[in-house]
Amino acid sequence: MARGKDSPRPIAIVDIGSNSVRLVAYEALTRAPAPIFNEKAMCALGRGVLTTGRLPEEGVQKALKALCRFRVLCEIMEIGNIEVIATAAARDAANGASFLAAAKQAIGREISLLSGGREAQLSALGVVSAIHAPDGVVGDLGGGSLELIDVAGEHLGMGATLPLGGLALMDASSRTPRRAIDIARKAIADVEPLSHLRGRAFYAVGGTWRSLARLHMRQRHYPLGVMHNYRIPTRDAAEFAGLVERVDSDALADIAAVSAARRPLLAYGAIVLDEIIKKARPKEIVISAAGVREGLLYERLAESERAADPLLSAARELDRLLSRAPRYGDDLILWTDAFMASSSVDETADEKRLRHAACLLSDLGWRAHPDYRARQAINVITHAAFVGVDHPGRAFLALAVVFRHEGPEGEGAPALRALLTARLLDRARVLGAAMRVAYLLSASMPGVLSKTPMLARKGKLALTLPAALANLASERLLSRLKALARLIGLEAAIERDG
Repeated sequence: MARGKDSPRPIAIVDIGSNSVRLVAYEALTRAPAPIFNEKAMCALGRGVLTTGRLPEEGVQKALKALCRFRVLCEIMEIGNIEVIATAAARDAANGASFLAAAKQAIGREISLLSGGREAQLSALGVVSAIHAPDGVVGDLGGGSLELIDVAGEHLGMGATLPLGGLALMDASSRTPRRAIDIARKAIADVEPLSHLRGRAFYAVGGTWRSLARLHMRQRHYPLGVMHNYRIPTRDAAEFAGLVERVDSDALADIAAVSAARRPLLAYGAIVLDEIIKKARPKEIVISAAGVREGLLYERLAESERAADPLLSAARELDRLLSRAPRYGDDLILWTDAFMASSSVDETADEKRLRHAACLLSDLGWRAHPDYRARQAINVITHAAFVGVDHPGRAFLALAVVFRHEGPEGEGAPALRALLTARLLDRARVLGAAMRVAYLLSASMPGVLSKTPMLARKGKLALTLPAALANLASERLLSRLKALARLIGLEAAIERDG
């Protein structure tokens, strides 16, 4: 992988879990790290550990083979910064130490064996890094264990670890769901993090819970395919978990969306989730694609980098990579800041950060044919690896850019509108209409908007052009200004300064 001397250096994490062994390589250590390679091998190292006390030989051989492959892949990608971690199966098995010695030889790196408390802490940091202002309890369900930890903003509580991972629960219950329910219920009866969960969010981390959420999405015909920050109301989650507990996994609708290796664990993941809901009564279940690996990266950032907004960091990187002139996005932020402050359109702090992100994304479809720019923007924004934004926020970003291309009455992405409140949809229209004015003023080039303020005053929306830019005035520009003015109940005027 060719890189310049000053290019960001990639980083990789190898995660030796109880169910899978995974390599994730990231472009660089940043506030919004972008994966450049992601591969897992389903090794089921944790199968039988609870009952036999040992890692299964077949799983060990699969894991070592995967680690040898990952070592070569990291060499191909020229990644020198590699962190290797191991979790519950290697921690609990009698032959865990000998396996880790062989694994070290296979991957060519030292391996950090995480305690249950450390695993819980890193899972929570992963959620902190990827979900805006989290408040609730993080639950990381692996193959061997369940880690639980309270999180409020960046404040973490004490972690707890329970032997309720899918493979462990399957073994302990002798594959009997009724017995698994009793085991799970007893294990979580007095666990501290759940005692303060009522009315807050439960952040579900781990492949089994993501698979359950994927099935739930499919059954709802949900308009977004992004798993991260998918939210399920508690009652709906409990009813769906109950269905998965009762029905053979192969009989579930859309089961093809879940890998064959993961299907046997679905019922056990559903049992644990259902018992948590019954015990702690969270207000909603929030799926987090970020966990231990992302927590490790976040922990390594400087304090100043941690303080950065991950949504704006990711949007600014897309702006740099895809727009005509990256500095234009920042000009648009300041120009709309002044417009919004002068108008009667009130704005919360979260709506303001969404507007800023949309400004940075406003020009990313420019290379497409004009008839398809809105569609291009929808595809990129709805599928981009953004963190720090929920699904209504993601829909707002996409629709604001759609309205920028199609006008405030545009019909693109009708399914996304169902994710927005009337208030957010109105603000997406207003922002899209403002972006249309800005484009005709500047051709998406920096250095123009700061000279052409658009402000609401005395019952009208006035766009002021300095003498040097007076020839920018046109009927088309005035028409777009009028369309924006109508949305906020004002008259429109283009005025000259000097």
